[in-house]
Amino acid sequence: MSANTEATGQQQSATNDAVKDSAFLKACRREPVPHTPVWFMRQAGRSLPEYHKVREGIPMLESCMRPELVAEITMQPVRRHHVDAAVYFSDIVVPLKAIGIDLDIKPGVGPVIANPIRTRADLAQLRDLTPEDVWYVTEAMGLLTAELGGTPLIGFAGAPFTLASYLVEGGPSRNHEHTKALMYGDPQLWADLLDRLAEITSTFLKVQIEAGASAVQLFDSWVGALAPADYRRSVLPASQKVLRAVEPYGVPRIHFGVGTGELLGLMGEAGADVVGVDWRVPLDEAARRVGPGKALQGNFDPAILFSTREAVEEKAREVLDAAAGLEGHVFNLGHGVPPNTDPDALTRLVGYVHTQTAR
Repeated sequence: MSANTEATGQQQSATNDAVKDSAFLKACRREPVPHTPVWFMRQAGRSLPEYHKVREGIPMLESCMRPELVAEITMQPVRRHHVDAAVYFSDIVVPLKAIGIDLDIKPGVGPVIANPIRTRADLAQLRDLTPEDVWYVTEAMGLLTAELGGTPLIGFAGAPFTLASYLVEGGPSRNHEHTKALMYGDPQLWADLLDRLAEITSTFLKVQIEAGASAVQLFDSWVGALAPADYRRSVLPASQKVLRAVEPYGVPRIHFGVGTGELLGLMGEAGADVVGVDWRVPLDEAARRVGPGKALQGNFDPAILFSTREAVEEKAREVLDAAAGLEGHVFNLGHGVPPNTDPDALTRLVGYVHTQTAR
């Protein structure tokens, strides 16, 4: 072994140790932390002027497939806000696009599917995902892990229910009429659809972990539309399949949904190590619902970022007080960063949480 090779190996080992010992991963593992770690869902992107500058004229899905651009966008909030983790810049529909689904992300609307899945014949659209389909993810994550040093990188994917909702509705939906019609009207087709999406999602997360992600988050953005009994019967098996598929890698698994106060216990049962909580349920009550053995993530209301600095700090203090007795806590918003947020408000919030929780 040459001296250069040995030095590189020692440097990589030191970096890996720093990531492993980071406040974020310690909190996910429910270990003592030097301060409460902070990151924000949708921190990489639309609220930052530098993001709009580098993405000018580039459609959303194309921007997710340019490794150098992805790496730059992912790094921007780390440099600006000094958050405790980077989150990979992508979109939950990227693996669907990668397997050939005819879709586009329309500004101001969201993902729009050209041929919604409504019948068994439509399932043929969903072939298996391969690592080669998302080569740009592996390349971008390689660039990121080299630049991030001891800062962890979070990978993510859409959960089977939320992906199914987009595919069945043909786009975003307020009431999920087509989704629920299929779920109740043809439960076997629904189960087969979610099982196929669980396979695709599992592969997408495995690609990210193998490329360097040190934690992953499963987003079930729309699952709050369901009652607990429907979740247990029609959604839980697929989410469990995804989270079980990546368990052997030993990286923390975070599970998050919006409006899921009544589902928190079930989401904990799905197999995550960390359960994300929106702002509707205080963290101490959320801990009671989720049960022991899980860290919690959340749950600052993102709308409060538009209020005064004093109001932001007061609300952040409430979140930290509610989290005081938790086994592990990662400070986050209860949903994504709104696009017209003042970036300085986020930077100040990170500093406030770090200062208030320094041990």
